[in-house]
Amino acid sequence: MTRVLAVRLDSDGDVLLSGPALRALAATAERLDVLASPAGAHAARLLPGVDDVLVFDPPWSGYAPPPVDPRAVHGLVADLAARRYDRAVVLTSFHQSPLPVALVLRLAGVPFVAGTSEDYPGSLLDLRHRRPEGLHEVEAALDLATAAGGRLPAEDDGRLALRTPLPTLAAALPADALVRATGGATGSYVVVHPGASVPARAPSPDHAREIVAALADAGRTVLVTGGRGERDLAAHVTADIAGAVDVAGRTSLAGLAAVLAGADVVVVGNTGPAHLAAAVGTPVVSLFSPVVPAGRWSPWAVPSVVLGDQEAPCAGTRSRTCPVPGHPCLSSVAPARVVAAVDALALAAGSAGEPLAGTRTGVVPAPQEVVA
Repeated sequence: MTRVLAVRLDSDGDVLLSGPALRALAATAERLDVLASPAGAHAARLLPGVDDVLVFDPPWSGYAPPPVDPRAVHGLVADLAARRYDRAVVLTSFHQSPLPVALVLRLAGVPFVAGTSEDYPGSLLDLRHRRPEGLHEVEAALDLATAAGGRLPAEDDGRLALRTPLPTLAAALPADALVRATGGATGSYVVVHPGASVPARAPSPDHAREIVAALADAGRTVLVTGGRGERDLAAHVTADIAGAVDVAGRTSLAGLAAVLAGADVVVVGNTGPAHLAAAVGTPVVSLFSPVVPAGRWSPWAVPSVVLGDQEAPCAGTRSRTCPVPGHPCLSSVAPARVVAAVDALALAAGSAGEPLAGTRTGVVPAPQEVVA
C-alpha cells in the first residue's frame, strides 16, 4: 500500500486552497493522510480524497504560534514513524519554509519528502520544487503535487470541492434564523462575513455595518456569519437592521458551507469563508485588502468581483493589522458599489440559466473582475 502524507499547517482557507493538490495525490496513492494545524483540521476533514487528519500545532507557523514543546514534537515524530509513510509532500505558501516540518519527517523516517523551497534544504528534501511565477495558490500547490507524483484524474476539473452531502439548511441553521433567512418573498439571501483571521484583511466593523444596511435597504435578506469569537462583531453589524440575520457562532464549518451554498452571493474579505464559498460554487464579492496579491489569493474558479484599492500603500506588506490610518484600501469601497456587485453577480448567475447558488458542479466560472 502506498501511503502518502500531505502537510498543510495553516488555517482553514489555506487548507481549502490545497484541495485540488490533495486530490491529485490521493489519485496516485492507496492512502492519503493530512497533517494539519488546529486552525485547519476542520477544513481538511471536509476535503475529498483525505483518509485521515492528524493535528499538530506548529511553533513555526500560524497567527499565534505556540512555544516549542519538545514533548509534542517528539510525540509527532513517533506518530509519523508508526504510520510508515512512503512519501510526504509539504504544502506551503510562497513566503513559508517547508524545512522545519521536513526535519520532523526525516526524524520519523519518511524516505521521500517534497516541498517548495527557496532556501537551501540540505538533505531534508528529496524534491526541491521551485514555484513558477504568476501562479495562484491553488495552482502552486497543484504544481508541487504533480512534481511529487500526483495527478488529477481526467474527469476532475481542478476547482475547489467539499465532501457531499453537506448538511441541509434546516440542519445547519437554528430554527429562528432559518425562518428569517428563507421566509421572504423570494426565499433567497446574501451572506456577509465581516471578520477575518487577520484584521488587515477585513472591513472595519462600522463599514461592514454600512454594507449590510445598504444590502437590506436594497431589499435583500442578509445573513451575517462568523466564528464564535466574532459574535460581538456580528451583533454590531446587524443591530437594528431589518432584514439582517445574525448567525455568527451558530454553525459548524460544514454548516457554514451549507449556508454559503444556499446564498445568492457571498460578501467577504480575503479569508477562509471566501474559499469555502468557492468550494460550494457560490459567487463572491471579495473585499480584498492588497496586503497579499489578489492574483494569488482571490476566490478560485467562481464568478467573483474583487473590490478594493489594489495599489494602496499597504500592497504586498503582508501586514496583519493595517499599516495605513483609516484602512483606505477597503474603506474607499462605497456600500453602493458592493450592492451593485452583488446585483451583477446574481443577475449573471440567473441569466446563465444556473441556480443562483449550489455545488461547484452546477456553476460555470466567470472571469474575475478587479475593481479598484
